[in-house]
Amino acid sequence: MNANGTQSLSARVREFIDHRVIPVEHAVETDPQILVKLRRAAREAGVFAPSAPTEYGGLGLSMLGQTDVLEEAGRSLPGPLVLNCAAPDEGNMTLLEHVATPAQREQYLRPLAAGDVRSAFAMTEPAPGAGSDPTALATSAVRDGDDWVIDGQKWFITGADGAGFFIVMARTGADAATMFLVDAGNPGLTVGRHIPTIDAGFTGGHCEVTLERCRVRSSAVLGEVDRGFANAQVRLGPARLTHCMRWLGVARRAHEIMLGYVVDRELFGSRLADLGLAQHLIADNEIDLAASRALIRTAAVALDQGSRANQETSIAKTFVSEAVGRVVDRSVQLCGAQGVSHDLPLARFLAEVRPFRIYDGASEAHRWAVARRAVRRYEAARPGKRSHD
Repeated sequence: MNANGTQSLSARVREFIDHRVIPVEHAVETDPQILVKLRRAAREAGVFAPSAPTEYGGLGLSMLGQTDVLEEAGRSLPGPLVLNCAAPDEGNMTLLEHVATPAQREQYLRPLAAGDVRSAFAMTEPAPGAGSDPTALATSAVRDGDDWVIDGQKWFITGADGAGFFIVMARTGADAATMFLVDAGNPGLTVGRHIPTIDAGFTGGHCEVTLERCRVRSSAVLGEVDRGFANAQVRLGPARLTHCMRWLGVARRAHEIMLGYVVDRELFGSRLADLGLAQHLIADNEIDLAASRALIRTAAVALDQGSRANQETSIAKTFVSEAVGRVVDRSVQLCGAQGVSHDLPLARFLAEVRPFRIYDGASEAHRWAVARRAVRRYEAARPGKRSHD
């Protein structure tokens, strides 16, 4: 899809979110039938599954093509779910498209792209297992004839409750991991409690998942055996960037709500929008929004060019996760008592965006990685000096 086509699609998504989703966004979370109707309407409007490949019924947008579209979808918390570009399904679609066998794509990607099932990505574990550091992976998988037997404890698995299948990361060697496709009906997989969190916007919650003598066939291996860490990068970089796109939409809507308030609110003899301290906060919001959008687009171009874009996506994820929090927080502040009430959605937005500084790798972990790459790049370019890995 060319730039003009993407702009047209973004406008249609904006209209769909504004006129079809936002008026009923609170009811979507409590009435499944509303979601079904909205998804049908999204298909009819040609805005459904923008990230999914065209051969499986999606719109097949490039990473750059997704930037504006997913930002528009994110202006309503259930918007990405309605359009079938929400986490973790959107990231899992990318992974399946690039790594799965043709048979696996038919079995798992096709119904996922159609919105017939949900999925979960099971990597994170309780301490001292894998979290921001995937190499701490403790869940194991061992061969047993033609099968694999998986044992381990996962937690904070987003969307686990009600997922049709799981992509499970397990250790298969001292320095190796493998991804497995595990159906929800497998008797060795149990979805446990929902972990209470300050956010509530992810369908299926954040759950504990137990794998106990979980037996799968060799055909359940996703990608190659012992290539799990490398194959996971196919998902993790793009997924953290699409998270940025969606959350930027939330921040932009918060900013718009705040602007509507400050231009009408009068105090101290003038409009709030004309007071210097208010203008300072408004300007900082504009700067954070513009800088976030630029960093997202830079990383998207790098991914579209075939780069792993680890540095670009880490920089974007770190900045955007913190910027959207600042934008929403300033918007709450300028709206005063209404900002912290539930008469406006800003308080809900604030609770939803705060965990983003932890999800998909904590900001501190990304800063550490960004710094290491910068040092290695400098040392490699300095003549007569050896770089330290």
